[in-house]
Amino acid sequence: MNARTVHLALIGDYNPGVIAHQAIPVALEQAAGALGLSVRPQWLDTDRLPDTLHDFDGFWCVPASPYRDADGALRAIRFAREQRRPFLGTCGGFQHAVLEYARNVMGWADAEHGELAPDAKRAVITPLSCALVETTDTLRLAPYTRISEAYGRLDIEEGYRCRYGMNPAFASALLEGDLIPTGHDSAGDLRAVELLDHPFYVATLFQPERAALKGITPALAIALLQACQAQSA
Repeated sequence: MNARTVHLALIGDYNPGVIAHQAIPVALEQAAGALGLSVRPQWLDTDRLPDTLHDFDGFWCVPASPYRDADGALRAIRFAREQRRPFLGTCGGFQHAVLEYARNVMGWADAEHGELAPDAKRAVITPLSCALVETTDTLRLAPYTRISEAYGRLDIEEGYRCRYGMNPAFASALLEGDLIPTGHDSAGDLRAVELLDHPFYVATLFQPERAALKGITPALAIALLQACQAQSA
């Protein structure tokens, strides 16, 4: 494999009408250009994942859930986490990264996504108190984290199209180990997490890829490709 070519899996069911899906290839092209490397993204439908995921340098779990096969998405996320492959989850990717962690790290076999199982006793993902649909907001990033390193600053502004987030009732337990809170919005609500002891594992409820459609190269796209390049070197 050419060390300067990054093979990236995009976990999600491609829909050309979804703004984030329009933006992600643009974001990756911009980021690859800034880094002077080649990127080969491949969309992986959640209900048709390949038997092996070892050919990919990194993974991006994309917005627009519910996915056709949530278990397929969770399998790919688990692979990235356990195999220490660089991972970025945005919007729905954030939600499923939290769900995968709850089930397979916390051992909560009954953990559910509130959009798919609204009556579940352990819905770790539930509706936001205020839906974030086509909105922008300021965020404060935690210092000395992967995400703040990517942005190079602690105060940022990003766009959303999201209705679900981490259930506050389970947040303390979920965030007491290697999954740590790394970004909060202007109201103090959790909007980003990352995993300690992993080369690059960042998940955001906001959609940084949207900036690419305005000609701005997303900092997290650059950081993801940098981590993938290091992985494949």
